[in-house]
Amino acid sequence: MQPLTPQTLRGIWSPTLLPLAADDAIDFDRLEQSLAAVLRSGVHGVYTNGTAGEFHTLSEQEYDRLHELVAGMAAAAGVPYQLGASHPAGRVSLERVRRAAGLEPGAIQVVLPDWLPLHDDEAVAALRGFAGAAGGVPLVLYNPPYAKTQATPALLARIAEDVPEVVGLKLPSVEPAAGLTERFSVFVAGHALATGYRAGAAGSYSNVSCMSPAGAVRWYDRMAADPRGAAEVEVRMRGFLDRHVAPLAAAGYSDPALDKLLCAVGGWSRTGTRVRWPHRWIPQEDVPALREAALAAVPDLLTDPVTAPG
Repeated sequence: MQPLTPQTLRGIWSPTLLPLAADDAIDFDRLEQSLAAVLRSGVHGVYTNGTAGEFHTLSEQEYDRLHELVAGMAAAAGVPYQLGASHPAGRVSLERVRRAAGLEPGAIQVVLPDWLPLHDDEAVAALRGFAGAAGGVPLVLYNPPYAKTQATPALLARIAEDVPEVVGLKLPSVEPAAGLTERFSVFVAGHALATGYRAGAAGSYSNVSCMSPAGAVRWYDRMAADPRGAAEVEVRMRGFLDRHVAPLAAAGYSDPALDKLLCAVGGWSRTGTRVRWPHRWIPQEDVPALREAALAAVPDLLTDPVTAPG
C-alpha cells in the first residue's frame, strides 16, 4: 500500500486482538472472522502488535503468520494497515522491522528497547536503526505511559529533526508534541479522542474500537460535525470506564485483559476475554452485566451486530 504520511495517517485504527484456545494457542479461524468484521466496519485502518495485541507474547513464527494474514486480508479489502514490529529487545524488533517491511504496510509501529531506559542519544540511534531496516517504509513511535523511556518534548523535537522516517506518534496526550502536530500525526487514547482532537490529535489506536469499531468511527466523524455532542459522548464513555473498568485495572488486570473485556462487552466478535499466560483475564460470565452498564452509558456507540461470545 501507499506509505502513510503525517497528513494521511488519521482516524480510527483498530487493533488486532488474539483469540486464544485453552492451551494459549492463537485461534486463527476466530481471528480471521474478527478481522473480517473489522475490515467491514468502516475503520480507517487496522494495526497489529500494540499492547492490546499482546505483542510481547508472540513467537517469531506466530508473528509472521499473523502479519501475512492481516496484510493479505487488509490489502484485499482495500483497508490501510500498519504492522507492529515492537519487542522489548531491540535486536528482535530490528529483525521484525525487516520482515514487516517486506509486506509493504503503510507504516511500521515500533517501541523503544525497553529493558533499560534510554538516553535521548540512544533513543534516536534506535529509531535510526529501525528506519534503516524498514527500507523506506515509514515508522510510528508507540510510546505508552508505562514505557521506561518517555518521549519528552525535547526528545520529540530531536526525532523530528533527526529521524524524518517517523511520521506518527502514539502518546498518552497531545501535550508532549505541542507544536509538532504538523510534523507528526499524533494519536491519543481512544476514550480521550474528542479532547485530543480539539488539541490537534489526528486519531487513535483505539480502545473504543475494541468495544465497537463502527461506533468509534461514528464518534470520530461527529468530532468534526458536532464537537459538543462528541465531547458529551466522551464524558459518558469516561464515566463508564471510571465506574466499571478502572476498578479492574486497580485490581491488577493488564491492559490486554481490559481491551479484550471491552471487545466482549461490545459483542461484535468471538475473540473472548482470555489473555496469555501468565496474565489473568476477566471471566466471561462477568460480561453481561458490564454490557448492560455500557448500553446505559453509551448506547450510541453500541449498535454493531452482536455475535455469540467465544
